[in-house]
Amino acid sequence: MPALTGPLLLLALLAAPRPGLADGDASDSSFTRLPVREEMMAKYSNLSWETHNILLTEHSSEPVEKNITLERPSYVELTCLFTTSGDLNTVNVTWTKDGEPLENKHAINATGSTLHAQYTFAVITHMQMGSYSCFFDEEMQLRGTFHIKVPKVHGKNKPLITYVGDSTVLKCECHECAPVNWTWYASNGSMPVPIDAHMSDKYDVSGAYANETKLKIKNLLEEDGGSYWCQAVFQLGDSKEHIELVVLSFLVPLKPFLAIIAEVVLLVAIILLCEVYTQRSKKDPDDGKEFEQIEQLKSDDSNGIENNAPRLRKNESVEQ
Repeated sequence: MPALTGPLLLLALLAAPRPGLADGDASDSSFTRLPVREEMMAKYSNLSWETHNILLTEHSSEPVEKNITLERPSYVELTCLFTTSGDLNTVNVTWTKDGEPLENKHAINATGSTLHAQYTFAVITHMQMGSYSCFFDEEMQLRGTFHIKVPKVHGKNKPLITYVGDSTVLKCECHECAPVNWTWYASNGSMPVPIDAHMSDKYDVSGAYANETKLKIKNLLEEDGGSYWCQAVFQLGDSKEHIELVVLSFLVPLKPFLAIIAEVVLLVAIILLCEVYTQRSKKDPDDGKEFEQIEQLKSDDSNGIENNAPRLRKNESVEQ
């Protein structure tokens, strides 16, 4: 019989029970045979199969994480591969879901210096979604985590700005997925309220493809501004995306120009006042000289009258 090599040897090791378990050997009591896929799928034969792996070593200083996207019920096989130079029989394996310990139904096997820790389960509802972690030491420092969630919905990250009286279109899409249904919500400082396009002519919901949705809002008012959410509904849960809508009046764009005009008018007024003040300052010295001359003439006249008075009195005395 030819020797088994490569993948055949690995399959033989995974499928065959450990000899120590059959003999009741305590040294191998921490190892169990990996479950046969056909046996595990017999219960849910109509489900698809998802297989995901994480590789850890004894020198891993940071947790290893992997995101898994599911939009419909599936059978999931999670495997953590732990490589160490020590004795694999002494490695303690723990599985948790969202931080809570899972029942001891996981399978463990070894190939060379690598330990295979496998957890297989069916994801039927959103209750099975979450974060599944495998730990390989008592201090629970060596960790691998699988994050199982529905596909993410993408929309416009920046606020959408438009004007009163216009129409606008909000769009959300889901890459490489097909939601069962789409729902739009609106909120203007209150709780999100579902939008029913059939009950109002203001809204129109459409989508050329199953993985996208568009919300058209007509005859915009300032109060239409606010937060909008698109929700993609999957068999295993839902995913939401937030879009911010800003509705401006036509006076808003004019405010900067009006402010500039006001500044220009103010500046011109200041310049004109300065010119008027300068002109008056130039005229003031001449006005002062004229005033002094007039005062001088008045003074001279008064002095002349006073000087003539004694002469008149002399003349009168001589004549007498």
